[in-house]
Amino acid sequence: MTQAGLPRPARRSWWLEEALALPAFAGPETPPLEGDTSADVVIVGGGYTGMWTAWFLTEHEPGIDIVLLERDICGGGPSGRNGGFVNGLYDETDLLTARYGDAGRRTVEMAARSIDEIGAWCKDAGVDAWYEPSGDIGVSTNPAHDAAVRTTVAEAERLGLGNVYRPLTADEVRARFDSPVVRTGFRVTHAATVQPGRLARGLRNALLERGVRIFEGTPVERFDARRPAVETPSGTVRAGRAILGMNAWARAMRDFRRSLVVRGTYIVISAPAPERLEAMHWTGGEGVYDMRTSLHYLRPTRDGRIAFGGSSFRVIRDRADSPRYGYDEASAYVLARDFRRWFPAFDGVPLEAAWGGPIDVAGLHTPFFGTLPGGTTHYGLGFTGNGVGPCHLGGKILSGLALGIQDEATTLPISDGDRKDFPPEPLFTLGERVVSRAIIRRDDRLDAGRLPGKLTDLLARLPRRLGYMLGP
Repeated sequence: MTQAGLPRPARRSWWLEEALALPAFAGPETPPLEGDTSADVVIVGGGYTGMWTAWFLTEHEPGIDIVLLERDICGGGPSGRNGGFVNGLYDETDLLTARYGDAGRRTVEMAARSIDEIGAWCKDAGVDAWYEPSGDIGVSTNPAHDAAVRTTVAEAERLGLGNVYRPLTADEVRARFDSPVVRTGFRVTHAATVQPGRLARGLRNALLERGVRIFEGTPVERFDARRPAVETPSGTVRAGRAILGMNAWARAMRDFRRSLVVRGTYIVISAPAPERLEAMHWTGGEGVYDMRTSLHYLRPTRDGRIAFGGSSFRVIRDRADSPRYGYDEASAYVLARDFRRWFPAFDGVPLEAAWGGPIDVAGLHTPFFGTLPGGTTHYGLGFTGNGVGPCHLGGKILSGLALGIQDEATTLPISDGDRKDFPPEPLFTLGERVVSRAIIRRDDRLDAGRLPGKLTDLLARLPRRLGYMLGP
């Protein structure tokens, strides 16, 4: 713990610290780009989106010449610091089927396949990313959210997903996860967890073995989407096609400025205490999340730790590369406080590290893919903190778009750029600040057993009234 009583700030994330300490995941060095080069495809972004795209490009065309540029290290963004939940798009089934009909259901089915395919890839590639197909548990933490649990299960049954979302009584929840804050819940049978830093670095090293040219520590200074051409501090890349997998950093581009919100998300992790997990009956490895809009998400690790995360609705007007999105003491304090409330069984077990950073949030709460004017640059964005599984599907979509392939992935409705833009400035920033504070205030009051108040409730629900799939 730090002198302030908070967990120490991890350099990037505890996941990456653990992975990079192992030669199998650190892998060979990939210095920054020096000089000019050309390629069949240039990929901007060394997270899951860019790397899965490169993987599927090499599957389609072995020997294809790919250059991948990453401003930090591969996995240094959201891909290496998330909670490690491998989910599909089950939670978005209602939206996707209402918006796209049968094609929307096909999108959900393809995204669900990625859950298993990531596990199969880890096995085939020999990457020990702690893949566990253990499912998730959604829990209620206050009386108001009991109704949200019932609604979630009822909607799943209506949509034909009753085999995926199975209701749990309070006793059944505590038999799997005995925390004093939980009430009723449901089990999501088709989901998994991974050590996200290991998955990112394992994928990076597998790409190097396939001949993909990766340049880490290489930020992009200028990008021409039509040629395409990428200028970096010490070199340029010209290519026939370009892929943008930039997450929150894409909001700096004019094409995506109103399509994304940048939001912080943060995690604290405990020291290992497997005997305490056993005392809580949390031995099945399930990921757990609550029904708050500013949700908590938590999971055990293979060595007996608890990683405890939360969405932050702090409004920071800086760009995604601002250090203010990194270690945020206010967010770490709230998470540490909430951790102790959730886990009295871990009293005396220290919290060893905290970390966080920006993510991209889309207005429809679903990722979107497409092609910029000129037809040579393709993008995948808007994963809204749920990208570990869908980025795998995104790699299939983007590799197909780059190669001009018409298949089950490239014909999905999410592959044609459909998105909902946010209001223009300054209305957007002012509105987001007011609404974000109302959402957190509403969640906190409900967890305290209080009514949120009419004005707070009205403001928190405003995004959905305006057609955005965000908020309660």
